[in-house]
Amino acid sequence: MPLSSTTDTTPTDPQSQRGRTLIRIQNFNAWYGDFQALQDLTLDIPRHQVTAFIGPSGCGKSTLLKWINRMNDLTPGARAKGGISLLSDRPDEQTVDVDILDPNVDVVKLRRKIGIVFQKPNPFPKSIFDNVAFGPRLHLKTTKSELDELVEWALQKAAVWDEVKDRLQGPALGLSGGQQQRLCIARAIAMGPEVLLMDEPCSALDPASTLAIEDLMFELRSQYTIVVVTHNMQQASRCSDRTAFFFEGRLIESGETRKMFTNPDKNQTDDYVRGKFG
Repeated sequence: MPLSSTTDTTPTDPQSQRGRTLIRIQNFNAWYGDFQALQDLTLDIPRHQVTAFIGPSGCGKSTLLKWINRMNDLTPGARAKGGISLLSDRPDEQTVDVDILDPNVDVVKLRRKIGIVFQKPNPFPKSIFDNVAFGPRLHLKTTKSELDELVEWALQKAAVWDEVKDRLQGPALGLSGGQQQRLCIARAIAMGPEVLLMDEPCSALDPASTLAIEDLMFELRSQYTIVVVTHNMQQASRCSDRTAFFFEGRLIESGETRKMFTNPDKNQTDDYVRGKFG
C-alpha cells in the first residue's frame, strides 16, 4: 500500500471521480467485549462528497468512523469482522483495493491516507507552525522551504491562515476553540489524505465557529472525501451530499441527503429527522 511523499496527492481530475465509491463496507460487525456495537453493515461511501452519519447516541456512528482508520485498534476488547475496503486509484498507488481490516496493513500509512478530526479540538502543546509541521517532519522528506509552503497551504485550505499568519510561532493552545479545530483540520490535511473523518467536529464550538467549519467541509470536498458524524440534523442537511441513518447498531437507510430529509423510504428515518425521537 505505497503512499506518495509529495504534498500534492489529489487525483488528476477529482470531479471525474465524484460519486464513485472510495470506501466499501460489506457485512461489517463490531464488538466491544461481548457487546455487539454494529451489526451487518453494508454501505458505500462516494468520492469527493460529504457523507453524514446520523442517529441517536450509542447507535454506532463513531465506532464505525474509528474502524475506518483503525483507531479502535487502541481500544481494549474491540474487535471486528467483515469488510472495509479503500478503493484508491491515485496515480501513485500500485494497490487499488486495500483491505483496511487486514492485520498486515501498516496502520501508520493507513492513517496518512485516512485522517481524523475529533469532537474536541486537540492541538499539540506546541506552536501553531509545529502542529501542522509535526506529521510531515516525521513522514515526508521535505526541505525547510517546502515545509514552510506546506504549512501555509494547509492553513489556507483550513481557512485559518489569515488569522494566524502573524503568530505562527505562538502557542496553538492560545487559539479560540474554532481556530483550534481548524488547526486540527490543517494538521490532518498536511499529510495529503484521501479521506477526512470528522467526529462531531462542531459540538464544542460556538455558532460562528460552527458555520466556519461547515463552510470548510463544503469547500474541502472538492479535494477530499469527507465523512462526518453529527447529532445536528440541520448541520447534516446543510453540509452533506449523502446521509446514513443508524439505530441500535444497524444501518437503517442511506441515500442522497435531500431525499433522506424530505422523503425517506423508512418511517423510522422520517421520525428521527423530524425529531420524534433521539
